[in-house]
Amino acid sequence: MKNPSTTAVILNRTIVQELMRIPVLVAALGYMVDMYDLFLFSIVRVPSLKSLNISGDSIMKDGIMLLNLQMAGMLIGGIFWGIMGDKKGRLSVLFGSILIYSLANIGNGFVNSLEAYAVLRFIAGFGLAGELGAGITLVTEILPNKIRGYGATLVATMGVMGALLAYLVSFFFEWRISYFIGGGLGLLLMVLRIRVFESGIYTQLKENKVKRGDLRMLLSNKTRMLKYINGIVIGMPIWFVVGILITFSPEFGKALGIAAPIDAGKAVMFAFAGQVAGNFVSGYISQVWQSRKKAMLLFILLSASFVAVYLLAGLQTITMFYVICACLGFCSGYWTLFITVAAELFGSNLRATVATSIPNFVRATVIPLSLLYGVTKSYAGSIYGALIVAFITYALAILALSFLEETFKKDIDYNEAH
Repeated sequence: MKNPSTTAVILNRTIVQELMRIPVLVAALGYMVDMYDLFLFSIVRVPSLKSLNISGDSIMKDGIMLLNLQMAGMLIGGIFWGIMGDKKGRLSVLFGSILIYSLANIGNGFVNSLEAYAVLRFIAGFGLAGELGAGITLVTEILPNKIRGYGATLVATMGVMGALLAYLVSFFFEWRISYFIGGGLGLLLMVLRIRVFESGIYTQLKENKVKRGDLRMLLSNKTRMLKYINGIVIGMPIWFVVGILITFSPEFGKALGIAAPIDAGKAVMFAFAGQVAGNFVSGYISQVWQSRKKAMLLFILLSASFVAVYLLAGLQTITMFYVICACLGFCSGYWTLFITVAAELFGSNLRATVATSIPNFVRATVIPLSLLYGVTKSYAGSIYGALIVAFITYALAILALSFLEETFKKDIDYNEAH
């Protein structure tokens, strides 16, 4: 009879070996580069716009415009790359998306006008849209059911490390050089992807000539459509926090009456340092509870609590402000579970379409959320305007989660009926 501790060591070794497979590592590194570019703009927004001779209130106004264009690109790209992922394969998306956003990243380093900046942020967003969904789809399909949550956690955690890397690079280098470095990392990653193989589930789909990536299958079925919408809404609080509270933290710091100026780069760094821990903790809790829904509910409620502290506690010191940013980041750590659920909700012939488009629709919710905030801010002020948007966002997320199916033990090797 085997010693229990020996059995545990063997099991753990097997899990580690599975997670160290080339496709998993490349998907994780790809998402790291993806998040580097995505949050580099939040970090260099102020210095880059100032260098283009933009000042005063226009920095926030034009910053929102650029952010919305980036998210619009991700929204369109999410649909395009998702369909391509089901029709042409997960790998075609991984190669195509990284090439586009890497070149756009390099182009961002050369901009000399707001108009050029806007076009390139849209193109970068379009390219960025394909990375996450295709990577997670590939990882969930090649890993055993019991540990695919760990694979998604690894990928998402590496993504958060990309946001931290963006801050470190921007600290040591001028904003244009930071964009060049991001583009170079992406092109370097393409070399590693040569060794990545397609998932067996997708290969079987292709050989059997199963209908794949057809949006009509999603839109024409009420049950699928409701699952799809619920999958988007549960992720909205994450991007309310990241896209509004953290991105515009310098403006919120002023509104809160904090004497020292808030550094947006530091706010991003602390928030995503917290999210690294949140990814691990939420993933571990879901494995222990054997429930994605319970773990996500816990983190959504915690996030709502810290949003209230951020806006209403009367923070007076810059230190406490950054601590709350870290706590908000930790509570946004259910991003890992949200991505995993998106990949698990649907059959193999729609999986890439859904898993790629849902996270990008969530990112694109920054557009209506920021527009709504603009309206509420004009009537209720910066703080209470944000509080109104927060209440709507979190209420909808909890409602959507209550209708979502539990996917922890779900067998994902199946196809959606036509």
